[in-house]
Amino acid sequence: QVQLVEAGGGLVQAGDSRRLSCAASGRTHSFYNMGWFRQAPGKEREFVAAMSKTGGRTSYADSVKGRFTISRDNAKNTVYLQMNSMKPEDTAVYYCAADASLGLMLQTARAAYDYWGQGTQVTVSS
Repeated sequence: QVQLVEAGGGLVQAGDSRRLSCAASGRTHSFYNMGWFRQAPGKEREFVAAMSKTGGRTSYADSVKGRFTISRDNAKNTVYLQMNSMKPEDTAVYYCAADASLGLMLQTARAAYDYWGQGTQVTVSS
C-alpha cells in the first residue's frame, strides 16, 4: 500500500510558476512509475506527466510540454511537478498517482494507476 499526499497548490497569476510536491509513504514509491493528472470542473481527469521509477524517462501531455517538468527524489520519497508559464486553462485539481504494475511503459491512462493522492487545487487567474 502507498499513501500519496500532494501539496503546493494555490492561486497564481497567468505567467507565474508553481511547484507541486507529492510525498509518498508506505511501500516505497521508488519501485513505481509516477504520474500527475488534473481535473478541471466539469471535465474528465486528464494525464499531465509521468516519470519512470529511476527518473530516466518522462512523458508529457501536449498541453503542458515545454512548460511543466516532472521530477522525483527517491531518497525523499517525493515527486514534483514544476509548472512554468501558467495559463488560466491550467486551473484544475492536480493529483499524484503511482503505477504499481512494475511495468516499463509510462502510462497515460487513468485506469493504469493504482494509488492516488487527495489532490491539490491550482487556480490560475488571467
